[in-house]
Amino acid sequence: MSIECHSRFSLASVIQWVVRWTVCGLLLCTCMSATAADRLVVYTVNYPLAYFAERIGGEHVEVHFPAPSGVDPAFWMPDAETVARYQRADLILLNGAGYAKWVERVSLPQRKLVNTSSPFRDDYITSSDDVTHQHGPGGEHAHAGTAFTTWLDFSQAARQAGQVAMAMKKLRPAHAGVFAENYQRLQRDLLQLDARMLEITSGKPDLPLLASHPVYQYLARRYGLNLRAVTWEPGSYPDASAWQVFKSLQAVHPAHWMLWEDAPVDKTRESLLGSAVNIVVFKPCMNRPAQGDFMTVMQANIKAMAEPFNVPH
Repeated sequence: MSIECHSRFSLASVIQWVVRWTVCGLLLCTCMSATAADRLVVYTVNYPLAYFAERIGGEHVEVHFPAPSGVDPAFWMPDAETVARYQRADLILLNGAGYAKWVERVSLPQRKLVNTSSPFRDDYITSSDDVTHQHGPGGEHAHAGTAFTTWLDFSQAARQAGQVAMAMKKLRPAHAGVFAENYQRLQRDLLQLDARMLEITSGKPDLPLLASHPVYQYLARRYGLNLRAVTWEPGSYPDASAWQVFKSLQAVHPAHWMLWEDAPVDKTRESLLGSAVNIVVFKPCMNRPAQGDFMTVMQANIKAMAEPFNVPH
């Protein structure tokens, strides 16, 4: 009798335990599904904006930057399937200043678009460079028109990040506090970059510098760089006509330092050193880096800039 009662009690306990944990499991799955569904799906047109969105949104966002590695996102054209994914996103972050020409050629939901540089659109820089060239598989293009590497002025980058935070808070007000706190941390980091660049460059405002590409306009304006640019590519050796232009420019702008988007080929480096020109790699970081992130790349850039200005690292 006692054995039978004990068996019935044990069986009942097991059934209750199974039911209890089954219900808990179902509730957990429901909560997890709700959390996943609540995440903002964010698509961006360049990597800096993706980094800002990831820093600000944290676990509450799902950030996508679909441009493949090895291409310049400014001149990349997504295929139809990728455009459709942008259209389905909750939020589409644009750089503005004429960046990502493809945006003007497709239909994207206006209510989902946020031009992150709109607060300073009156301060856009117009570039007169109309030399047609090609880098990567994106086809030929020129840099005439509005300069678009706005984030290389780190004070502007902080304002762009602010627009990202505002858009996220509007769409997910329940997480507004988290977004605000994360943005404050990001803003602090960006303004520290800004302060360091101002500190480095203030001692030699007239130091002549060259650039391999006309992408440093906002960097030059914000930090007072005496900078002139040619249109060279890191992966190829300039032809004779390009060297002639370089020599003519060097005659009137006697620079001994040249900014590059990436390390040039050895032959270019050797020829520049033969002309008493040293190399500073300052990566705009338009695309996702192979190592590190936006912040580590910019910290490395600033460290490299300290050398021509004779500032301790």
